[in-house]
Amino acid sequence: MQNTPLPQRTFASIQVDLPAPPHVPKDRLVDLTWATGSKPNDLRDPYEPCGWLTDLGVPRILFNPPMPNSGGLAGGSKGAWVVTHYEDIERVYTDNDHFSNKGAAEFQALIGETFRSIPLAVDPPDHAKYRHFLFPHFAAASINRMEPQMRTLAVEMIESFAGKGEVDVAWDFGRVYPVRVFMSLMGFPPAMFQQFLDWEWNILHASDRTKTAASLRAVLNFLRGFIAEKQTAPDDHLVSKIVHGRIEGRALTDEEKIGIVWFLWLGGLDTVAATISQMFRRMAVEPEIQRQLRHHPELINSAVEEFLRTQPILSSSRSAIRDFEWHGVTIKAGDAVQCLNSAGNFDPQKFSDPRAFDPARKGNRHFTFIAGIHLCLGATLARRELRIILEEWLTRIPAFAVKAGADTTVFPGLLSIRNLPLKW
Repeated sequence: MQNTPLPQRTFASIQVDLPAPPHVPKDRLVDLTWATGSKPNDLRDPYEPCGWLTDLGVPRILFNPPMPNSGGLAGGSKGAWVVTHYEDIERVYTDNDHFSNKGAAEFQALIGETFRSIPLAVDPPDHAKYRHFLFPHFAAASINRMEPQMRTLAVEMIESFAGKGEVDVAWDFGRVYPVRVFMSLMGFPPAMFQQFLDWEWNILHASDRTKTAASLRAVLNFLRGFIAEKQTAPDDHLVSKIVHGRIEGRALTDEEKIGIVWFLWLGGLDTVAATISQMFRRMAVEPEIQRQLRHHPELINSAVEEFLRTQPILSSSRSAIRDFEWHGVTIKAGDAVQCLNSAGNFDPQKFSDPRAFDPARKGNRHFTFIAGIHLCLGATLARRELRIILEEWLTRIPAFAVKAGADTTVFPGLLSIRNLPLKW
């Protein structure tokens, strides 16, 4: 565990002199590739390096120009504006008159597919009909019906290793539990577990575009075949309900079916897994959190929210719909605008003592599930999974630590932690 902070960056230290669109002021050009979760560290709070971006001396809007190895920052070959303050991030996520989500998460375009990722890549007014169609399956009432099965699975998994005194919590638990819950919800065959994770890794994280393209073709072939199966042999799971559902009184088109099922598949495999791994890492390196939750289990719900706030796995981007002025710069139609949640979730103007983990924090309105109309559809399910895990784990394994000699390095983002051996 790295006990000393990383070298402090300053605004001047991240400024760059690189080509950028003519409407971008030279004093806003910065290199923020280090802030996208692609650079590992071993800090107790792995998001600490982004904290200073909300300081008063840092301009409210920055611009990350086209750079090699951009680490996934929005804008690609054109670069992107970047906002880091809570108030500005909230505007980007909620101002649908100025910002669009069109084209989001459409990795399928790489292989020539033209269907949309629904509902993420759909703007108002069409977005509402898709959200309305899907929301009942992810609302609290539906999750309540799922909870006994989710809790049984958590108990079975935890008890399978509780007596052994150790487990790789990232690989053997965090990677597995939420995916098994998701696959059961969707009705996917359990035998596809490892294949799904391999495809998803190649799509989101592989640097080899050939691998990415091959995995995209493979998963879309599978999903289309699975949709066809449910068309002729319906069941009680979500894919079947989508296939046989109706939107505004009409059946879904083939493009709508694959667009929805593809998007749910893409979003259901590793976001909660990354959150679980980082949650256990934080508890292991900060045992006081374990003690608080052991002695005050009534704090578990608010602690889940604090784990989410302090672990913003994803940032999100939008594109400008029209030209407008904002904080002294001109945003042009088509410009990408990246919301750096790893800064906004710790903005001292919004959160008191933002770097401290406070399991009793009130009014914890963070951006880990984004905000606005594109608030994560699976947020209620994810919260419930985390709550169940904490309740059942701390009942059976009340105290634990990182195994001696284990690597506690973390990518502060979706890459997160592949392995984290714990002992008790």
